[in-house]
Parts: sequence; C-alpha cells; structure tokens
Amino acid sequence: MVSGDRQTTVGEVGPFHAMQAEFSTHFERIDVICPKPPKRVSVKTIHENVHFHPASCGRLGMRSYIAKVGVDLVREHAHDLIVSHDYGWFYNGLGSAAISAKTGVPYLSEIHHVPGFPMAADRREVFDRFIARRYIGWAKSRAAAFRVVNKKEMPPLLRQWGVPEFKILVLGSLYIDLDLFHPFSDVPEAVAGVSPKKWDLVFVGRLVSNKGLIQIIDALYQLKYRMRPLKLLIVGRGPMRRAVEKRIRERELESQVEFVEWLETPKDLADVYRASRAILCASTCEGGPRVTVEAMACGTPAVSTPVGIMGELIEDGKNGALCRFDFASLATAIERTLIDEVKLATMGVRARADVLQFEYSEAIARYADGLKKLVGK
Repeated sequence: MVSGDRQTTVGEVGPFHAMQAEFSTHFERIDVICPKPPKRVSVKTIHENVHFHPASCGRLGMRSYIAKVGVDLVREHAHDLIVSHDYGWFYNGLGSAAISAKTGVPYLSEIHHVPGFPMAADRREVFDRFIARRYIGWAKSRAAAFRVVNKKEMPPLLRQWGVPEFKILVLGSLYIDLDLFHPFSDVPEAVAGVSPKKWDLVFVGRLVSNKGLIQIIDALYQLKYRMRPLKLLIVGRGPMRRAVEKRIRERELESQVEFVEWLETPKDLADVYRASRAILCASTCEGGPRVTVEAMACGTPAVSTPVGIMGELIEDGKNGALCRFDFASLATAIERTLIDEVKLATMGVRARADVLQFEYSEAIARYADGLKKLVGK
C-alpha cells in the first residue's frame, strides 16, 4: 500500500491503524509506504504483518522514494497488488505507476473524492480538481483499476473523464464499529429516563473551507427567527477557526455555539453523537463522510449536502434530510428535521437501521475480497 497515513508510525491509533486490525487478517503480508512523519518514528509494524516504511524525504522526493522502496519490496516479497491512496499532487500514484512499470505488478488507484466536486469551495479547489483530472487522464491507461467509494457521485465523473467502465471498482470505505457507535437506548441514562440530548446540532471535522462552516453559521442565524435558539457544537480544529468565530460574533450567536477542538477517544465521539439531535454536513466535496454515518449508527439523523455517499444513503424525511449548498436550503432542512420530536425519534431508528450495512468486519471483508478478485485470487 502507498498511503498518506502519518499517525501510525508515531504511535497514534487513528482510522488507518484501526482498519488494519481487521484488513490484515485477509492477507499474509502488507507493506505500507507512507510520508515522512512529523515526529520520530516509534512504530514500524502493527498487527504482526503490517510493515511501515516512512519516507526520509519531503513531498518533492516522494515519487522517487516510493518507486525505489516499492520496487525493492516487490522483488523481496512478491506482492500481488499495489494499492495507491491518491490525492493532492498524486505523487503516490506516480510512484506506484513506476513500481508497476518496473515489476509488472498491477496498481490500483484509490480516488475517494475529487476536490471541488461536486462543487468548489474556493479557487484552490478549482485548481485541485484540474490536477485530479490531469492525473486520472494520465493514469487511466496505466492503472489496473480505480477504486471509488460511492456509486452515484464518482463513477459518472470518471466515465466523463475517459475511464472505461470496467476499470471503475466500487468498494466502500466506511467501516463502522457498531458495538461502539450505538443508540442512546442502549445506555443507562436513557433507561433511567434522563434526556441525553445536550446539543441540537453537531458538526465534526476539520475547520476548512470545503466543510461549509460559514453556511452552517448563517443557517443557524436564519433559524434564530423561526425556531427557539438552537445549540450547536463544533468539534474540530483548523485554519478557519477565526473566520468562523468572527461570523458567530457578527450574527450574535455566541451563546448558541460551543467549540471542542479534540476528543480523546472514539467513545467520547460516540457520546457526543448520542447527545445531539442531528449531525450537520454542509461540505462541498467528501468521500464518505465517515462522521455522518457514525452519528447515524448512534441513532442521530444527518442533515447533509448530497456529497459522497450521502446522496445515496439519506432518504429525505426518513433518516435525515438533504439540502443544497446554500445556507437557506440548509436552514430549511434543519427546521424540518428538528421541528417534530416524534418524527425525529423515528428518523433516528431508521438511520441506525440504514447503516448496519457498514458493519466493520463485513465491510472490510468486501474491500479485501474486491482486491483479491482484481488480481484473480
């Protein structure tokens, strides 16, 4: 695997580490080439058979590093497939293609989302979308296939960009621990009759331009005059923090918005989902997003733009609500989701039922089986 994961080698247990716990049981050996970590490397092997090879160079040297190390690994261990997590400047894919050309081992390009699609949040995303199109145009004759993680959004785009249908492989990337992310009805507070809802709305994610945070604040302001004041929790950190705080002050919403930069454990995150009446996703582009599905597993309906898998997962009014990319549409979707408590509870039950398909071990098994099928195993 050629990955962008930087957490594992410095001892942090993030999503990639957790995924490998199950994924690694399907293969004899997995080698992971990854970028130079921000701190000293402390972990080089996890789950006994997943071995990390962190770069000793910066981004400019990554293509050459990936090609050299990858060729050596293939020659030593006779891998069947190169899996490249492709994004940004696509040095992962360029390096993986070089390994493939020198060894004859096929490579799979994983495109979880394209910046600026279906909508660009700024000029940078317009440029990033252009780079993605150039890479995919170059790779379509070199990659054995392209893995995408949703059915409605990415396959039509790749076909439009000239990728043959037989090279588009739909394999989901949402692996949810349903024993961890579960509804409040399964916990003592609910059994005791104590209301678990502390916030009306929760946002979880990086505070960056494509997340639609300004639209969220403007929607909250519009609803201030249509509903009782709604409490919003924002979980995350990022470069837009000051701009969001400024908008909150301009809209005089300080008493309605709370920030939490970091939650220590997945259990803490699950507790936040359960303590919220709905989760918000106002993104202009996403692969999943994972957080909305985790929240739905906790019985919390999602209000979302039709990005990533949301356009195919959310049934409007049944398990959440879909909205367009403007704040007025978002406000309306929030209002019709929260206005009726009985309906909200029903949507929460349906939300949980609709994400059972993403159960951790079964979803990862489908991913592993898809990779094996690609190489005839």
